[in-house]
Amino acid sequence: MGSHRYCIIGAGAAGLATLDNLLQDGFDVDCFERNQTVGGHWQTDYESLHLITSRSISGFVGFPMPDSYPVYPSRDQMRDYLLDFATERGLLDKIRFGVSVISVQSIGDRGENGWTVETSDGSSNTYDAVIVANGHLWDPRLPDVPGEFDGPVIHSSRYNNVDDIAGRRVLVIGAGNSGCDLAVDVANARLDSFISVRRGQTFQPKAMFGKPRAELKWLGKLPVAVNERVSRFLVDVVVGKTSAYRGLPEPKTRNLNMQPPVVNNLLLYWIHHGRITVVPGVTRFEGKRVHFTDGTSGEFDTVLLATGFNVKFPFLDESFFTWRDGVPLRTAGMVLPVGVENLYFIGLAAARGPQLPIYSLQSKMLTRMLRIRERGGPLLAAHFAAIEPAEARIDIIRKFWMKQMEATGKTLDRLERSLPAASSASAAAADRVEVSA
Repeated sequence: MGSHRYCIIGAGAAGLATLDNLLQDGFDVDCFERNQTVGGHWQTDYESLHLITSRSISGFVGFPMPDSYPVYPSRDQMRDYLLDFATERGLLDKIRFGVSVISVQSIGDRGENGWTVETSDGSSNTYDAVIVANGHLWDPRLPDVPGEFDGPVIHSSRYNNVDDIAGRRVLVIGAGNSGCDLAVDVANARLDSFISVRRGQTFQPKAMFGKPRAELKWLGKLPVAVNERVSRFLVDVVVGKTSAYRGLPEPKTRNLNMQPPVVNNLLLYWIHHGRITVVPGVTRFEGKRVHFTDGTSGEFDTVLLATGFNVKFPFLDESFFTWRDGVPLRTAGMVLPVGVENLYFIGLAAARGPQLPIYSLQSKMLTRMLRIRERGGPLLAAHFAAIEPAEARIDIIRKFWMKQMEATGKTLDRLERSLPAASSASAAAADRVEVSA
């Protein structure tokens, strides 16, 4: 590979997929992980967390989850799976644990000549490119609620289990996947569980006809619009209308593709059984009293926040990026940030469905991009920004993301054909990626 050298920031799931693919293809790479083990947020997520996608489709490409796992693996099983992957692939010795990246400085105006990376162990190294895989589920987004609450206020990223709760009346703010999990966790402990739902949402079941929905192959073959209409009909058959569940507001649209995917069976179950009470959005805190948008109020002992996360890169000058809705604009399957060269994102995409296969495909595509640059190819961020629209979303319909990846692959094909012939070793390593996530 000559003198080319690369840096990966993070050894969570996205970082592991990237490290594995780059090492397999012979790249010289350093990987820095601020914690003492692999797995990222899976090491610290709340105990009751389970995947909402099934075991058989949720593993890295070429490394399936064990058959002994249940249909929906738990947090601990995901943690073990990631460690097993790193161990069996020989990645652990390639990661510098307990070392944080302090700064990533451009060589040139916008990284066109590479980057200098400074780390918490006092070292400074230069790299041809930096791959950012630090995740987007670690910096809590805290709501700006007037007043003060006189009791524990715990974000989902800091919540472990019901032992963290004081008292028995618990208010969960936020009704996404994590909010549903937390409200259910409280209800399962026979505490008084309340969930604040600001806007209507269609809550989807994990399975239909006894099978995870993503495993209904006939459904996946339908065009996107037809798939949505059929899926919506099936949701209505399985769980019924929103109005069937006391307190839940009607969504502005029933179109599943126009609202975030929230998949939870037990929230609706416990609402029907009176163990979870739905309340409106929060307007202010007053001691232990919480006021809601409909003019009502209630007293609570603990507040759990399931209000999401900010996208942050504390080691980078964020003015490098063009931001929209709190996320940098990206092209090429959400891998290339607009306006910055030789910098790549792996994992800053959450195409609906299993996530680990996305990281496998993105990082395999990345190896082609690095080869092209090594062979004298163009600055890729500028090239892709000139030929395709930039993407701000993280949540995206999977088929739309796959089309982006297919288009990226075709562009890389053209670039490779325009370059001088690669050496036989490089050509053998630069195998094509079949996009089938």
